Amino acid sequence: MTAQETWTVGQVASEVGVSIRTLHHYDEIGLVVPGGRSLAGYRLYTAGDLSRLQHVVVYRRLGFGLEEIAELLQQDADVTAHLRRQRASVTDRIGQLQELTRLIDAALEDEMSGNQVSPAELRRIFGDGFDDDYAAEAEQRWGDTDAWQQSARRTQGYSVEQWQQVKDEQDDLNARFVAAMQQGHEAGSEVGTALAEEARQQICRWFYDCPREMHAAIAQMYVTDPRFTASYEEIAPGLAQYVHDAVVANAARG
Repeated sequence: MTAQETWTVGQVASEVGVSIRTLHHYDEIGLVVPGGRSLAGYRLYTAGDLSRLQHVVVYRRLGFGLEEIAELLQQDADVTAHLRRQRASVTDRIGQLQELTRLIDAALEDEMSGNQVSPAELRRIFGDGFDDDYAAEAEQRWGDTDAWQQSARRTQGYSVEQWQQVKDEQDDLNARFVAAMQQGHEAGSEVGTALAEEARQQICRWFYDCPREMHAAIAQMYVTDPRFTASYEEIAPGLAQYVHDAVVANAARG
């Protein structure tokens, strides 16, 4: 502003960034009433009017309604108190916008990456059960099969939470296999085959359609592939053979 003591509606509108119509409305409702008039009867704003108007503009940008602003301005004529209140409101809004920005960035990252979970994240969830080299080998061996392609399509969009659910279900199922084995239930018993069927259904639910015959073929690797065998034997000695036998017995039921 210039050094003049009063300002016209047009000058104030240009300086503060509000419309002349808005200034007229503020005057009509008594929110910001110009303190002076020209000889021709036109509104003239004083320095005090401008100070009040600036508070109104800040509060409006913070989302306050006009009635709320009027109450705020009536509560305390102390400019410092107003500025502190405005600063607190701005700081709170900044925090909200930063959190919103974080959520948008996360959504963009998921969208741009196809929502794929990184190998590092899978390794954190599955531990030694996830190996980059083994995953590459599996793709080379079965990448052309319908089951592999179906699994790839379904798992592409799995979130970290879904992969964690897969791991939790596997851990729970393995624990019940161990309990059945240690309690003396034969692998081909009703208990053993029920657990094998549950394992097959888990594959169908999360990865690909897995008929009993295919499940039995997969189970052969539990006792012939040292990596599969070791993963079961680390849980409990004899578990690899027990799970294999339970799956084969379940497949024989037809």
